[in-house]
Amino acid sequence: MMQQVVFTGANGQKLVADVLGEPDGLPVLLAHGGGQTRGAWRGTTRLLSEAGFKAVALDLRGHGESAWSPDGRYAIGDFAADLVAVAGQLDVRPHLIGASLGGLAGLVAEGEQRSGTFGTLTLVDIAPQLDATGVARVMDFMRAHLDEGFATVEDAAAAVARYAPGKPRSTGGVDGLRRYLRSGSDGRLRWHWDPRFIDGVLLGSAPADAIRTLSRAAANLDLPVHLIRGGMSDMVSDEGLTAFRALVPGAVYTDIAGAGHMVAGDQNDAFSQAAVAFLVANSGSAPAEGRDLARN
Repeated sequence: MMQQVVFTGANGQKLVADVLGEPDGLPVLLAHGGGQTRGAWRGTTRLLSEAGFKAVALDLRGHGESAWSPDGRYAIGDFAADLVAVAGQLDVRPHLIGASLGGLAGLVAEGEQRSGTFGTLTLVDIAPQLDATGVARVMDFMRAHLDEGFATVEDAAAAVARYAPGKPRSTGGVDGLRRYLRSGSDGRLRWHWDPRFIDGVLLGSAPADAIRTLSRAAANLDLPVHLIRGGMSDMVSDEGLTAFRALVPGAVYTDIAGAGHMVAGDQNDAFSQAAVAFLVANSGSAPAEGRDLARN
């Protein structure tokens, strides 16, 4: 049975999570991307629980049902500190699967803030060196409709379709999109996150400084690492991938064909199978040598 659990993040931040799996299962902490909610992991949490793990899908600060930061603290380091805090509240050291923002937070948490926080680290379509064009496209989409919102869920779905033309609609359809929206006092629908987090992430440091910090964190990693990239990603270029593999030469790499930046949403079955296979192979074992786990 899925259980809702409330954790305390950094600075007393209230964080809400869904937990699925056996109580004594090895915990896997899942951190979604910016603008998403813990609902993005539904298919993955099911497969993790079936494999014997305990999936802990977290709403990041300012997202979903987790509290908004009262003082607008949304730098990558703040999200990372939350992950460190949540990991410390679990009975056993967790493994982390982090997508986009969640992956960057996990990278900083393990590589900069507290080494040994996680048993393994799975980064989903994220690396220290990101493609500037892809980043700008994502940020433009997230900034659109911030003030006016949407009249209907169908309007929000149309906005998503314009962002990713030609992409098949998710199996959840319009109803699945509804969980990413909240109703305002004016009756309009807006994305289920604090708009301040966008500037908090972007203005936390200059791009060059951010790359240096993330690269240093990656070079500091001393645990099994798995980079999963969407084969159609516009965020992690071939150059970014090469740079990451130079920083973390032991990392396992999986390419998910037919997936863009939102890998788990685009190709959930292939993504989840690759993520679980890595965890099964590396939970409690030595880091895997650098190799391609799968090219789906």
